[in-house]
Amino acid sequence: MTADDVRLREILAGARTIAVVGLSDKPERDSNEVARYLKAQGYRIVPVNPLLPTVLGETSYPSVAAIPPEVRVDIVDVFRRSSEVPPIAEEAIARKAPTLWMQLGVENAASAQAARAAGLTVLENLCIMREHRRLGIPRIG
Repeated sequence: MTADDVRLREILAGARTIAVVGLSDKPERDSNEVARYLKAQGYRIVPVNPLLPTVLGETSYPSVAAIPPEVRVDIVDVFRRSSEVPPIAEEAIARKAPTLWMQLGVENAASAQAARAAGLTVLENLCIMREHRRLGIPRIG
């Protein structure tokens, strides 16, 4: 196991609540599949989609900033275009979310640098579901 794998294992095993930015209510969308998988693994999913009131039986919020402050967010998981990451990263930083995770195909160097400078762990171009499966993280609860 590499040092990166050890760090990923720590992040995924320590997290309980994941804000999924861009979570779709369409089952065929990657964001929906990944969120369903994470929910089945025992994580609390907090949908972030300004167009939907609920997704997967959970209240959806228009932005990361709109998630109530009493909800601790461990990972902000981004399913948006790379060009749309900056305001999401800013909200993750303001919220002091420990991890900003950009899904496969999502990268933003400036946002990653800003988030790291603020103390967040940043992952880019990586699928949280694939990594969870690959590392064999046990189900929560």
